[in-house]
Amino acid sequence: MEKRLQLMFVMLLALPLCLFAQSAKQEQIAQGRNLHATGQPMANLLRGPYLQVVTSSSIVVRWRTDTWARSRVRYGTTPGNLNLMADDSALVTEHEVKLTRLEPRTKYYYSVGGIRDTLQGDNENYFVTLPVPGAEGMYRIGVFGDCGNNSTNQRSVRDQFTKYLGNKYMDSWILLGDNAYRDGEDAQYQTNFFNIYKDNLLKKYPLYPAPGNHDYHDVEYSAAHAQKTKEVAYFQNFTMPVDGEAGGTASNSKAYYSFDIGNIHFLSLDSYGTEEQSFRLYDTLGRQVQWIKKDLDANKNKGWVVAYWHHPPYTMGSHDSDKETELVKIRENFIRILERYGVDLILCGHSHLYERSRLMRGHFGSELTFDSVKNNVSQSTALYNGSKNSCPYIKNDGNNQGTVYVVSGSAGQLGPRKESFPHNAYYYSNNDIGGAAMLEVNANRLDLKWVCADGVVRDSFTMMKNVNKKTTIRVKKGTSATLTASFIGNYKWNSGNKTTRSIVVTPSAAKSTIVVKDEFSCVQDTFEVIVSR
Repeated sequence: MEKRLQLMFVMLLALPLCLFAQSAKQEQIAQGRNLHATGQPMANLLRGPYLQVVTSSSIVVRWRTDTWARSRVRYGTTPGNLNLMADDSALVTEHEVKLTRLEPRTKYYYSVGGIRDTLQGDNENYFVTLPVPGAEGMYRIGVFGDCGNNSTNQRSVRDQFTKYLGNKYMDSWILLGDNAYRDGEDAQYQTNFFNIYKDNLLKKYPLYPAPGNHDYHDVEYSAAHAQKTKEVAYFQNFTMPVDGEAGGTASNSKAYYSFDIGNIHFLSLDSYGTEEQSFRLYDTLGRQVQWIKKDLDANKNKGWVVAYWHHPPYTMGSHDSDKETELVKIRENFIRILERYGVDLILCGHSHLYERSRLMRGHFGSELTFDSVKNNVSQSTALYNGSKNSCPYIKNDGNNQGTVYVVSGSAGQLGPRKESFPHNAYYYSNNDIGGAAMLEVNANRLDLKWVCADGVVRDSFTMMKNVNKKTTIRVKKGTSATLTASFIGNYKWNSGNKTTRSIVVTPSAAKSTIVVKDEFSCVQDTFEVIVSR
């Protein structure tokens, strides 16, 4: 009898605990919390997944959960058969898993979650690794400047950009700074950046960002501190290839770094933060600029070199490059270094519009000192569409001078323009509509297209390298030779009415001259074929 009373007493004591546990479980379910079979709550996905630091053999996958959890990425080359795994056993809310030993130029499907659960992963979660370093091919890189303001324009630009992309894969996209307004705080990153791009860009295309002034808390009392300490959400939210693992020279700094995509070398720079407590991008003795010189020295063999950062050296949009300190000093002190190394393209944001120069060099003064005869290497529009004076910009190994400058700062923000708009250095300027740029590189041909919020491509240009060649070929009588044009485009041969890039000839004359031109007669290769007996 006594034992029975003791048992009843224990059961009465346990009853409130059981009721409390059941109530807590019901509350978790009511709040949308998933539960493991053990009854423990599973993490919910708050951010991502998003892709970072892609190479030919690796990639970093990141995501955020609402509670501490372990990390697992399942992946494979066939959807529905994710037979490979990469884990991190640490309990974290910021999940960062590196996948290694991947195959070059291969499409992988993936899912993210914990050891027991999957938070996201279907046929739309995939990425494509890069080719082996230096390989030529067709590469697409998106360019978004000043995007994160949670506006109608931001969504329209996003939608039209993805529509333009269609079923084609984009190897990467880059950010030109001011990625989350107003002050680059983490909550603003969530609402103005990650939530906007999570469904159509972040989970498929690897991202390489650069910081802007708003990412550094652009208010007087905190910006100076943030510039020195880097204690801002930007540096917590993104993974950068600081050790040179994606190509280029190790920077050992998340503020600036370099990477390769095929035969293209990129430099992502920081135009607002400080190094060693004082040096900025325009301080040529600072650590960043010294690293830039070292990196460019080591990458002279790359097919194309593209540099990007936030503050433009030339603009008359929402900012004035004749009056604002960062812009003036970058133009006066810094860009001459990049021009000396033959950098092909410079991309900036900050000014909330689109502006694009011709192939130019040597302009370091105010707008009024720009001389189109002196400073433009080419007077062409480079639209390459058959219109008057629209042939591509041409560079070659023997004369690699000239840079095209682009301001693309209207992927979210749209701003006014200065009285002297457009800037004299620019061929095309537009602040009436927002847009983002698409960089398309195929071997020795580079195209940039400005895709607007209404889907119209309002500006573009084409640049080529090492074309207009003259080649002598010697063949034995009765044998054939394959002739291949040095350029990418449409072809008109004067032999056999061919339109392919390569043709096979079996010449009978002792000496013959065969010419191939592009469709607009802008580019021409000449082959002198000599037959020996």
